[in-house]
Amino acid sequence: MIATSAEPLRPATGFRQGPYRVMLVDDSVVVRGLFTRALEQDPEVEVVASVSNGQQAVAAAARQKLDVVVLDVEMPVMDGLTALPKLLAGDPALKVIIASTLTKRNAEITLRALTAGASECLAKPTAVQGPAAAADFRRELLAKVKALAAARRGGHGGVTARPVPVCAGKVPQFPIASSASRDRIVLRNPGAARPELLAIASSTGGPRALISFLGDLDASVTCPILVTQHMPPTFTTILAEHIARQCNRPCREAVDGEPIAANRIYIAPGNYHMTVEASAGQRCVRLDAGPAENFCRPAADPMFRSIARVYGARTLIVVLTGMGHDGLHGARLIVEAGGTLLAQDEATSVIWGMPGAVAQAGLCSAVLPLDRMASCVRRILHGDSP
Repeated sequence: MIATSAEPLRPATGFRQGPYRVMLVDDSVVVRGLFTRALEQDPEVEVVASVSNGQQAVAAAARQKLDVVVLDVEMPVMDGLTALPKLLAGDPALKVIIASTLTKRNAEITLRALTAGASECLAKPTAVQGPAAAADFRRELLAKVKALAAARRGGHGGVTARPVPVCAGKVPQFPIASSASRDRIVLRNPGAARPELLAIASSTGGPRALISFLGDLDASVTCPILVTQHMPPTFTTILAEHIARQCNRPCREAVDGEPIAANRIYIAPGNYHMTVEASAGQRCVRLDAGPAENFCRPAADPMFRSIARVYGARTLIVVLTGMGHDGLHGARLIVEAGGTLLAQDEATSVIWGMPGAVAQAGLCSAVLPLDRMASCVRRILHGDSP
């Protein structure tokens, strides 16, 4: 199992003010130029270093104060996977985005980098994708750099949800572990029904968090587990393989129309929303390539909406680290139907966007550090009273 640090994010010293400082590392001058133009269209971002291999990156990082590094996988002299631990050894709070092409080999390397401490991944655009895809890539690159840089400087880097009224009643005895969030979160009682499904949403920092959390679930947890992790095609294939191998539990990308079975993990494939459907007494997975939601496909909101219809109160949701607020609206439907929601706390999240949104909206029964999430999930799934 991959160990996940429970240390809170610490603000970088000496450069809290001014534009976010970024280093680009890629052996292609064309790619570095593309990235530079995409980033420097925003006055809040400055590319302070642009180098062609990992060895140059390590040397430049020792001289520069950096917020984010965008790191290529395949380079001469020193590749990205070799450079990553050297960069993090020099600055453990540094945020690293792995940029790679959509090949199985590069996806495998990228997943290894994410479990080794990189914060996010990004699929490079190709010439055949067209101008719309290029525009989407520029938006995604800029959004991820800014969110991670904000988290690096001490903010949570996510979209804050406006608090809403929550149900009255006795506050359940689950702890809120993040003191920074204590005064702005109100917990609600867990649902009364025993859950039959565990649904998980995650994004930035998610692969590492998923492997840690799912690895902590013991064999007594046998309900089906559905996961929407924001990742492109091929990357989700490799993620499923990593989870199956490291968590000792059957896991694969979901297949359209397959029945939902106990003791299995279903991963939403890249570029497809994963939903559930009940037909003739059988619950099954459905995939669709409909419009992106919250700039994502797969997105958590379509999954949660369908789960609210099919499983309703017998659902347990876990929202892990991620930027933005995907999953907020669908999670509200499940909670209003009587389901239960847990969120990762701010201190252990790479970016407290998605979990912060549901927590601040008053939808959670617990806000927990990652290493305490599995024990809480086991208690709820086994019907134990909090």
